[in-house]
Amino acid sequence: MRLIFALWTVAAIGTAAEPVRLNRFVELMEAGKPAFGIFSSNVSTRTGAAVADSGLDFVIIDLEHSPFDPTRLESYLLAMVNRAEIGRKGNLQPAVTPLVRVPAAGREQLQFILKQVLDLGPMGVVVPHVDTAADARAMVQAARYPQLRGARDFEPAGKRGVGYGWAARYWGLSGNEYGARADLWPLDPRGELVLWVMIETTAAVENALAIARTPGVGGLFLGPSDLAFSMGVPLGDPAVESGIEKTLAACRAARIPCGTLDSSSNVEKRLKQGFRFLAVGSDSGLSSGVRDAVKIGRDWRP
Repeated sequence: MRLIFALWTVAAIGTAAEPVRLNRFVELMEAGKPAFGIFSSNVSTRTGAAVADSGLDFVIIDLEHSPFDPTRLESYLLAMVNRAEIGRKGNLQPAVTPLVRVPAAGREQLQFILKQVLDLGPMGVVVPHVDTAADARAMVQAARYPQLRGARDFEPAGKRGVGYGWAARYWGLSGNEYGARADLWPLDPRGELVLWVMIETTAAVENALAIARTPGVGGLFLGPSDLAFSMGVPLGDPAVESGIEKTLAACRAARIPCGTLDSSSNVEKRLKQGFRFLAVGSDSGLSSGVRDAVKIGRDWRP
């Protein structure tokens, strides 16, 4: 117990020159490496533990298409804490970065939802249906604490209410440390929070460059299915791919990472295009191993 406590203390404090980077996704982006994750709709304790040990880089805990139940989210996040891993690594960085897709669309600008989610301790939020730079700016402000007067990154002015006791405890930091580090990367280079806004409509594609250039946005995430619906075309239509290319170009111009959801067969294609992070599946349904086992069993003949 004393060893674990000491490791937590050292990891939380770090050194003045080189604090431990808590958000592994940010670490990967700064190193120029891609990141891979999944959507998780089964918001349960055991799923959280399994995902934390999965070898993924990030998980998007999906509260948009699952019941919005902060207590289930709290249990999921707590289950992602692996004490054996903390002792082995000697620092507090989770192996899998927890992000939460909130149920409110960016155009709704429901600040209280982002506040309730962030106060439980995830290291980022994913906001669906962000159509304009004004929507993106409102989400940045909802995710940031107000900054000290004279701070170089004062704008966009934060509006997140201060009540960080639980989130600080979850990160293994003091309240003051959490307040200093729970800011949006890359606007704050020391920030440990990331904000991904989702491009899912024709309007969002048209506004992609302005959205990407909004200070505090840490990535654009393309939702191909919603984008296809918005365009009135089937998924895979050339118009959807054109929207994807335009959004990628916006990210390159703004120098922020771009991500999307796709299958394993398209991973190389998307990386060659310039995507920096990819959701490559979900926790729903049977694993390929189970499906293969069932097929073998059904095909077997005595």
